[in-house]
Amino acid sequence: MEIEQSLQTALDGFFDFLPNLVGFLLLLLIGYIVARVVAAVVRKLLDGIKVDEHLRRTAIHGHVERMAPGTSISKILASVVFWLIFILFLTSAIGALKIPTATTFMNQVLAYLPNVIVAIVIFVIAALLAGAAGSAVSKVMGETPSARIAATVVPALVMVIALFMILDQLQIAEAIVTIAFAATMGALALGLALAFGLGGRDVARRLLEDAYAKTSSGPGTSTGAHTGTSTAATDLLDG
Repeated sequence: MEIEQSLQTALDGFFDFLPNLVGFLLLLLIGYIVARVVAAVVRKLLDGIKVDEHLRRTAIHGHVERMAPGTSISKILASVVFWLIFILFLTSAIGALKIPTATTFMNQVLAYLPNVIVAIVIFVIAALLAGAAGSAVSKVMGETPSARIAATVVPALVMVIALFMILDQLQIAEAIVTIAFAATMGALALGLALAFGLGGRDVARRLLEDAYAKTSSGPGTSTGAHTGTSTAATDLLDG
């Protein structure tokens, strides 16, 4: 009798749960179809306004290709739309199962979802800014070696800052990210200071020599004094 009663209880529980399972599968199927359709529409709209074609003419495409090879802005945005819609339906579908633990977990995922959206937006904006900055540097400074270096360094710096912002937004090891960002910016500032300081040493010497020469080349100023002043400026820089 006990075995028969246990089997009957199990069957009753299964048949009670069956409508929830059907609702879960139905919502999941509908969500997948809706997400695919909307993502396809978004992709067609982006292709219609030729977003990827316009981006390929700029330096942005190169940065996106390096960060995510074989992809494009339109693919990224369409994928984001798909997963956002699908996750919303998935949350509703899991709620239909009426399992408290699963519902709580999906509510936490849903609460975290805005962070992911903001991180994606930061990445897209950073890619656009990096490409625009690289193009602007190339146009302003021309095709000189220093311009090529700057056109590589500036976009990379933008993407590095964006990477730290994304990690902070995703709440991944926030303390370590903060320390790493401060260390990176400090190292960059020190490197730039050394580069400009050592590279501009000769220029600074000439400027100081010219300044001393102008102040000392007045009425009654001898050639010896002028020479001594220039020598003092040179010794000051060399020392």
